[in-house]
Amino acid sequence: MGVEDWQHVHHPARAEHRLARHSAAPVTGDHHRADGAPDEIPDVEPSLPDAVRARVTALAVDLFPGLGPDVLPAQLRRFAQFTPARRARLAGPTVVAQLAADPAFRERLAERAVEAAGPLGAAVAAGNPPGAADPVEVAALAYLARPARWTTLVEAASATVVAAAESEQVQAASRQVERLTEQLERVRVNAKADADKLRSDLAGVRAEADELRGRVRELAKALRDSEQDVRRLTDAVSTERGRVAAASSASDAEIRRLRTRLADAERELEVAKSASRAGRVTDETRLWLLLETIGNATQGLRRELAVAPPDTLPGDVVAASSAAAAGSRTKAGGQLWAAEEPARLDQLLALPRVHLVIDGYNVTKTGFPGLALEQQRTRLLAGLAGLAAQTNAEITVVFDGAGRLPAAPSSPRGVRVIFSPPGEIADEVIRRLVRAEPKGRPVVVVSSDKEVAEGIRRAGAYAVPSVVLVRRLDRA
Repeated sequence: MGVEDWQHVHHPARAEHRLARHSAAPVTGDHHRADGAPDEIPDVEPSLPDAVRARVTALAVDLFPGLGPDVLPAQLRRFAQFTPARRARLAGPTVVAQLAADPAFRERLAERAVEAAGPLGAAVAAGNPPGAADPVEVAALAYLARPARWTTLVEAASATVVAAAESEQVQAASRQVERLTEQLERVRVNAKADADKLRSDLAGVRAEADELRGRVRELAKALRDSEQDVRRLTDAVSTERGRVAAASSASDAEIRRLRTRLADAERELEVAKSASRAGRVTDETRLWLLLETIGNATQGLRRELAVAPPDTLPGDVVAASSAAAAGSRTKAGGQLWAAEEPARLDQLLALPRVHLVIDGYNVTKTGFPGLALEQQRTRLLAGLAGLAAQTNAEITVVFDGAGRLPAAPSSPRGVRVIFSPPGEIADEVIRRLVRAEPKGRPVVVVSSDKEVAEGIRRAGAYAVPSVVLVRRLDRA
């Protein structure tokens, strides 16, 4: 297919017009086609469409690396080391101007571009591009190679691009018209719906206005009735005021009479209090005599039964059994209750014959966990020695695992120390201490272990969190 056939396929009317114009134009210069006919040399460089200019630039800059510095003009040599995208962006205007001004440079580029394009480049150089080829590619190669009627190929590409752009514009305008038509239809539908809604709202407003007018008439009538009631009530208030004044005079007289009676009653009460104080003194004397009699009887029973103060307490029995099982010598005693302040612990320690039982490691790991176990025990026992000196409480502290110690620590004065025997934990020793005490004796157990606290509460002891004892010892 020749140039005329390719033009007729894409734009027949424009191609026929341009072929007629170019066939009549004179041919000058010494450029010749492959068949010997001279090439056309335009007086002025044709105006390239944007798409063709961009493709010419891309073809040229892609060939820069393969051209030596003797071929590249001085204006373009600095772009040879750039990336293709950067060369196309920065060197584009310079490349087009250099191609128009430097035929030798353009011919060297054309040889390489035709060779790189393969069959299409050869067909364009021969002036017979295939009809199915991209018109922009054909126009770019034709601009560089400049075969016979190359300007016609460029103009045909321009016409194709313009026609495509015009077609796109027409299609875009058609789509815009369709969108506007749809929007207009939606606006019409919405406007009709809004009008219907407004008519409905207007009818509702009118009905509401009629209802409000009726209510206004009713309220006006009610206001007139209220004014009449106010007048009647004003007259009644005036009458009632007169009655109140008379009743006030009568009440004042009654108050004076009651005050006289109250004074008489107070005098009678004072006489009764004096008699009551004398009777209470008599009752207290009788109570003292009764207690003195009971005390003497108790002392007589002690002498009769020869009951002496015990040398061994229940806590000592539990401590001895734990020491025998563990194979070490210790002292012990204790109980538990949930208190939150040291003051409450002081109240418990003030109870008669109270027994304080302490879960040793539970307290030390709460108060000073950063110390070694031996230092924890030493610090706790030192604090408990001071507490024993301040109170009359029996104090027992229980530690886990006597079998893991090389030697049991000494017990400070007033403090019993127990280490649980092998196979038994301190919690179990504490429960045995609580169960060993007689019912009615106050026992306080210090531990933050919830299971221990619940168990000793059921046994009748008081549970105190470990942090309370730590605060009490810090205060001391």
